[in-house]
Amino acid sequence: MTHSMKSSRKKRILMGIFILLTVSLFIPTPYYIFQPGSVEELSSKVAVENANPSSEGKLYLTTVLSMRASNIYYLAYGLLAPHAAVERSTSVKGDMTDKEYNRWLEYLMNSSQKNAIIAGLQAAGEDVVIHAKGVVVQTVNDKSRAKGILEAGDIIHSVDDVPVRNSSDLLSYLKGKNAGDIVTVAFQRDGKKKSGDIELIPLVHSETKAGLGIVLSDHTEMETSRNVKIQAGDIGGPSAGFMFSLEVYKQLQKEDITKGYNIAGTGTIDQNGRVGQIGGIREKIAAVDQADIDIFFCPRDIAPGDTNEKEVLEEAGKYGYDVKIVPVETLEEAIQFLEKLPPKQ
Repeated sequence: MTHSMKSSRKKRILMGIFILLTVSLFIPTPYYIFQPGSVEELSSKVAVENANPSSEGKLYLTTVLSMRASNIYYLAYGLLAPHAAVERSTSVKGDMTDKEYNRWLEYLMNSSQKNAIIAGLQAAGEDVVIHAKGVVVQTVNDKSRAKGILEAGDIIHSVDDVPVRNSSDLLSYLKGKNAGDIVTVAFQRDGKKKSGDIELIPLVHSETKAGLGIVLSDHTEMETSRNVKIQAGDIGGPSAGFMFSLEVYKQLQKEDITKGYNIAGTGTIDQNGRVGQIGGIREKIAAVDQADIDIFFCPRDIAPGDTNEKEVLEEAGKYGYDVKIVPVETLEEAIQFLEKLPPKQ
């Protein structure tokens, strides 16, 4: 083989490698990368009418930075970077489209804020009136005939012109129906009214013989004794709910419940003040370690599948994080802990 032929072959190989590397930049992978996000102070995000917002210490929410592994290089980074986790997109958002997933995250955050306001005000002895206003679609079963008609985040207001205020109303109406029956569902999506005819499918382990084949939760609105505004910015999902509720409660107390400490935390919240499990707890405690936080509230493990308490304690022990970890089951439990806490020296 002549020198010129060898040189030409080498150039073709290098060109092939270059093309392969360039093309690989544009091939998305089916993964998400999760990393430690920000630790954000809450008093600037929560405004309670006629409140007592001043305190020596502060409350903080914690976030996880999530990004799509849009090519193999991002994926490699996610696999190698410290405190990063990689998950398949199906385990993150199921079979939702990106638009559905973003709408669902927005709904979860709005619902979480509403629950936080209700729980925080009630813990402070304030009056709150809750009105049932329909049911919200969480997921649509693969076998459901509602596929392509209903999406995550849709709010159902009536079925066959019968008002649906809560999930009990929907179940009561469907009890007399059979698989194959067609019902007209009126719902709201992104502020717009829509409707669709949906064939019912057979259900097992259900109060009804037939149903829409969706997972749903109650959608409510509230009347409160005073105005509360939460400005979450671009934070999505429900995991800041517990800390929002604690901030609402804090601003209604005459005494400083922080006792001078910097206190962060995470967890969902329901209207009764119960704290629920969240994703990304390992990334959140890593973010807390870098932010001069004294105390970190996390959801207590109660149900068999709960792992938040276990994971956060494992992570703190593994890396020697200097923060007091306090697992809680309810907002009230967190308040009681703070009441017994000696002032920071």
